[in-house]
Amino acid sequence: MFASSNATRVLGIDPGLTRCGFAVIDARRSERPITVTMGVITTPKDAELPQRLAELRTEIVSLLDQFEPDVVSVERVFFQVNVRTAMSVGQASGIVLCEAASRGCLVAQYTPNQVKDAVAGDGSADKGQVQRMVQRRLGLERLPTPADAADAAALALCHLSFAPFVARAGRSMVAR
Repeated sequence: MFASSNATRVLGIDPGLTRCGFAVIDARRSERPITVTMGVITTPKDAELPQRLAELRTEIVSLLDQFEPDVVSVERVFFQVNVRTAMSVGQASGIVLCEAASRGCLVAQYTPNQVKDAVAGDGSADKGQVQRMVQRRLGLERLPTPADAADAAALALCHLSFAPFVARAGRSMVAR
């Protein structure tokens, strides 16, 4: 999880074709995580799907190139009532997963309930509770907005919460 400098950089992505939240968080073992940047990538709703996907890919590549994360934490497409929404989220997620893996980043996926539980201590927390806990855990003066960016920061924080357990489990599996 942590590089030899005792630090790690996590890019959290809340995938979406119309609105794709992102947050870059730096963390050291015993210090509060630091927000490097957060925001939302948007694509025009009136553009054709291939152009929207190409535009999203260009923006994701730019984030990966500029911030060089160690880990990319992405929301797992878990369940959507709206099939159209699920498809666009899946397409956006696929771009992120592919580009991150092709650069050698560790890629982690978490369900919305895992993120809420890790960040707010309750898998059924609402968006407002998650935003307030992201604000508190990152020491932000204001609530992180828009919600897509706050969700991306929550994904990065979720990974930072789970990573030590995953690392220990991996070491114990190797030791057998």
